[in-house]
Amino acid sequence: MAKESEKVRLGFYIEKEVVERADELLTYAGVRSRNEFVAEAMKFYIGFLNSRKAENYLIQTLSSVLTSTVHDSENRLARMDFKLAVEISKLAHVIAYSHDIDEEALKKLHLKCVNEVKRINGSIEFEDAYKYQKREV
Repeated sequence: MAKESEKVRLGFYIEKEVVERADELLTYAGVRSRNEFVAEAMKFYIGFLNSRKAENYLIQTLSSVLTSTVHDSENRLARMDFKLAVEISKLAHVIAYSHDIDEEALKKLHLKCVNEVKRINGSIEFEDAYKYQKREV
């Protein structure tokens, strides 16, 4: 097995333009020769390729964590929606029991509420309903 400080002599072909660009950047790269430049460039590129592997791993891990978090949030919201629906159902039954409303008036009220919720995008305020019922609107 070769030691890290041991160097190997290699021969390879490279485009003239690449060599000229490398020569221009020797000082900027903090090296004194083409050999050092090529060695540093290879180390950098190897590091870059390895970081892409790590990046892919991190992206997959992050995706898994985010999916799990979203799923947990969906479950919490679904449980909260269920509890709210139960409370609204109880209120509806109490109101229906205590008020004598005919079926035609109930149908008109339903249609009005559907249109209102569409118009206000679900942002219902009790005060607005109160004013409407008291004919203050």
